[in-house]
Amino acid sequence: MPVSSTAASAAGLCAFIDESPSPFHVCHTVAQDLDEHGFTRLDETSVWPTDGRGRHYVVRGGSLVAWADHDPEAAAPFRVVGAHTDSPNLRVKQHPDLSAAGWQLVGLEPYGGAWLNSWLDRELGLSGRLSVREGNTVGQRLVRVNEPILRVPQLAIHLSEDRRGVTLDPQRHVNAIWGVGSEPRSFIAYVAEHAGVDPDTVLGWELMTHDLDPSRLVGRDRDLVSAPRLDNQGTCYAGLRAFLAAIDTPGAAVPVLAMFDHEEVGSQSDRGAQSDLLPTVLERIVLTRGGGRAEYLAALAGSICASGDMAHATHPNYPDRHEPAHRIEINGGPVLKVNQNLRYATDATGAGAFALACDQAGVPLQRYVHRADLPCGSTIGPMTAARTGMPTVDVGAPQLAMHSARELMGAADVGSYAAALAAFLTPETAGR
Repeated sequence: MPVSSTAASAAGLCAFIDESPSPFHVCHTVAQDLDEHGFTRLDETSVWPTDGRGRHYVVRGGSLVAWADHDPEAAAPFRVVGAHTDSPNLRVKQHPDLSAAGWQLVGLEPYGGAWLNSWLDRELGLSGRLSVREGNTVGQRLVRVNEPILRVPQLAIHLSEDRRGVTLDPQRHVNAIWGVGSEPRSFIAYVAEHAGVDPDTVLGWELMTHDLDPSRLVGRDRDLVSAPRLDNQGTCYAGLRAFLAAIDTPGAAVPVLAMFDHEEVGSQSDRGAQSDLLPTVLERIVLTRGGGRAEYLAALAGSICASGDMAHATHPNYPDRHEPAHRIEINGGPVLKVNQNLRYATDATGAGAFALACDQAGVPLQRYVHRADLPCGSTIGPMTAARTGMPTVDVGAPQLAMHSARELMGAADVGSYAAALAAFLTPETAGR
């Protein structure tokens, strides 16, 4: 029977994105939804329940793994939907207080492959987390300044050497104005006060800018979504809705939602896809069922992962930048991504599993191949496959303007993407 995910909608995606300006806020937003659906948050430093059943999740910084385990078999396989919570942006330096030419500036640094020109002349807010002293311990505080405090101004066209565009130096040209005057003010003190903490207790921070323009439906028929961070919150939202649809649908595998931070900078961190987060959680799930190492390895051998990341729709103004035999349409359905040099992890096994899921969900499937003469981006797929040994398929929803401060996707693709992922999470038979 086809699996649907009627709770997924373009309006819901817009609300999700607007509530989630940083990876830490993505995890907070997802955790709130999971709590409302009867999930329990587990602490990685504690011993987990041993009954082997239930709905649980863990959060490690800006990463989250959730699962719904109702299978008493210790070696029951997993179906994993993976995503990443981070997006390219401008982040606050460790000594942010600058002044120049009578302006007060905040020192910023590009994170990931940010399309720098798209960040100019926008009203920017700030979000992330602070580490604060709490007696003799260190606590974490989410912070969100949803006010237009920062702006990176473009150079006037009359002062440019080339009126076709300014080449930006990431060291000199992306610092943000936040006031006037020759004496710098403490930016971190301002953020701390906004977060309701004593500035003297702040020990560290991970702070980033975000576009304050709300996500919205646009176009003649309002059939497009204009929003920041579609890469990859489009997958975080669709994956969450799919996961919640799957937990009440009988299937032959344990559904898992895994969302990782730091994909845009290579995933090599304590909570990135190259970390031990997913393998550790999956092994502990098997241990709670009464299994051991042998059962864990057997469970992995029967598992499959769908690595979800957004895909390139064919750009109408740059059709020559795309593989001519693989046109990808907005509102044309989920995208299966294949790269022969394994920038995507898709193999025939994973492709078959996702193609079947699309058929069962009643949604069309598009197949993407990058131009052979252009460098291809990558995803969490290859490293997830290598870390776990699971066959992995790279999939996504089509969009334009990837890595811009503002991106564009189809409104109808939100529901079809979630429906395909829900069907993938609930196979009628397990195994490869």
